[in-house]
Amino acid sequence: MLPIKKSIADYPCYRISPDDTNYFALVMDPTTDNVSFVTVIEVFEKGGKTPPNAHDTAYEMFFVLKGEGRAWCDGNEATLKAGDVLVLPPKSEHVVENTGDGKLYCLTTMMPNEGFAELIRKGIPVTLDEEDIAVFGGL
Repeated sequence: MLPIKKSIADYPCYRISPDDTNYFALVMDPTTDNVSFVTVIEVFEKGGKTPPNAHDTAYEMFFVLKGEGRAWCDGNEATLKAGDVLVLPPKSEHVVENTGDGKLYCLTTMMPNEGFAELIRKGIPVTLDEEDIAVFGGL
């Protein structure tokens, strides 16, 4: 298998539902990249958060690229800032929330995929704004 190389223009972007306050740039997708995991750059708008959720078999890792947030996992709370990593084990109910003054950007990986990429791709296509492109390009 050859190495996979992509750039910003190759990341399709989606919001799962119209009311969501976060959206995803698909960096690594099991369907198109033949990998067993999914990696996204997850962008949380100011005040945005995930709904409470859990994964049956997947670990989920959030690496904070920019911004500030808070996470809850099975009754535990953690503050998040750029450079922090949060790993959530399977079956743990969790929420990640943007508590900063601007957007919160996380490099998020779920392994195994557990249908996450497919859920994202069924969403509403979005276009990255200038701030998003600047953050992605500055990585």
